[in-house]
Amino acid sequence: MKHSKRYNYGLDKVNRADLYTLPKAVEILKETATAKFDESVEISVTLGVDPRKADQMVRGTVLLPSGTGKSIKVCVLTKGDKEKEALDAGADYVGSDDLIKKIQDGWFDFNVVIATPDIMGQVGKLGRVLGPRGLMPNPKIGTVTFEVGKAVQDAKAGKIDFRVDKYGNVHSLVGKKSFSDQQLLDNIRAFMDVLNRLKPSSAKGVYIKNITLSSTMGPGIKVDKNTISEAA
Repeated sequence: MKHSKRYNYGLDKVNRADLYTLPKAVEILKETATAKFDESVEISVTLGVDPRKADQMVRGTVLLPSGTGKSIKVCVLTKGDKEKEALDAGADYVGSDDLIKKIQDGWFDFNVVIATPDIMGQVGKLGRVLGPRGLMPNPKIGTVTFEVGKAVQDAKAGKIDFRVDKYGNVHSLVGKKSFSDQQLLDNIRAFMDVLNRLKPSSAKGVYIKNITLSSTMGPGIKVDKNTISEAA
């Protein structure tokens, strides 16, 4: 497989066999993120769990201290007084039957969907279109709630949800190349702190196996997990 000059430049800066301390990994990541746009920074963690078992399905949310660096559009499905609460909190789209119909017809100009419990009977019909996109409201991640104002504010501030895939890996956005080193460190440590606390009691052996940081166009950088837990 042929790689671009930019990718090969980044690869020359990284020893694939080495584990880097978290601060050093962030330093190298920013040095190798040479694209002209503001590259996203992603963390990938391999867990010692069996996702086929319901009690080992790791899923959670984390409010990143420095945000995601992305402009988040929030759609709130609700009615009555909660519509004003959602709008006052900064929701981009608020409604019920009108928005549900619009989504059914193929409209997806939003990043987060929040719904109140009293309307979930109608929202349930959106499962086939929102589910595959990871946008279906879910009480486990706080997107089915009567506290719509707080939910909207959290989403705008950088609250993200994540879940383990069928291979036992968790992937998450933790910032942008333009973030300072400290902002990225704070976000990564906050993410790992939540992930550690979600360890299933039934999971045996090593829970956090491997951690890799990467930018949109750059190579993966392996992180020494002990340097994250010590700092956290």
